[in-house]
Amino acid sequence: MSKNIIFAADKPCGISCSKFLSQIKKKYGVKKAGYSGTLDMLASGVLIVAFGQYTKLFRFLKKTPKCYEAVLWLGAKSKSLDAEYIESVQELPPFDIKKVHEAAVKLTGRVTYAPPKFSAKHVDGKRAYDLARSGVDFELKEITTEVFDFQIKSYEHPLITFEAAVSEGGYIRSLGAMMGAFLGVEGCLKSLRRISEGEFKYENEKPLLVTNFLNLEENFYDGEKEDLLLGRVLQKEQFKKNAHGEYFVLNDNFLSVVKIDENGVSYMLNRIEI
Repeated sequence: MSKNIIFAADKPCGISCSKFLSQIKKKYGVKKAGYSGTLDMLASGVLIVAFGQYTKLFRFLKKTPKCYEAVLWLGAKSKSLDAEYIESVQELPPFDIKKVHEAAVKLTGRVTYAPPKFSAKHVDGKRAYDLARSGVDFELKEITTEVFDFQIKSYEHPLITFEAAVSEGGYIRSLGAMMGAFLGVEGCLKSLRRISEGEFKYENEKPLLVTNFLNLEENFYDGEKEDLLLGRVLQKEQFKKNAHGEYFVLNDNFLSVVKIDENGVSYMLNRIEI
């Protein structure tokens, strides 16, 4: 197997992303590996994994929308907004399905909310979930998520199964709790699975052609190929596209990422073997 690989793995429920990555590294016998798009311990599904130099490309990947399937447990109160810290369960009469769909409509578009305290957000250099588990009192700043789609798949009281497609950085646990609030009750996620992340879907860890997944336009350099290989100073007039922006450029078996702006051309990454 090439030392530079990218693929979609399927993280199981009940394991952290870092521990799952350790298992993958052992499975393939690699030392340098990373993942993008942290999943909660109790969540499963698509996790983007890269080996070697491809770990440097995470910030340039197409990762939106992120699509999830979740089961919301109406009447269950949890400080983690999932099944990890359930504090109480209230028996409720069933809701009119029309009201359920009306609540889903409210969660489509730009939605502003506070992230879960049990999340990977940083607070004064520490992870929010570590502070929450230690009983530290703190607040997180509100964020805005673009919810591209929010569909009710089934309602078998007290469980609502829904699918949501959201922008990067969205918290499905918070959206589930908000849906419960729109219905006037507590609610937490019983399960959560990421179906896809941008164009990344689980395909038995099949290695992917990384250039098909870059959120960058391809550009073409008309100068000497050694210029890129040796990291020489580049002139924007020597590029086919010289409008301001970020581009990837292929040169033999290597990939470079360059930025063109009013200051000229600068390397963001260079000599990534493909």
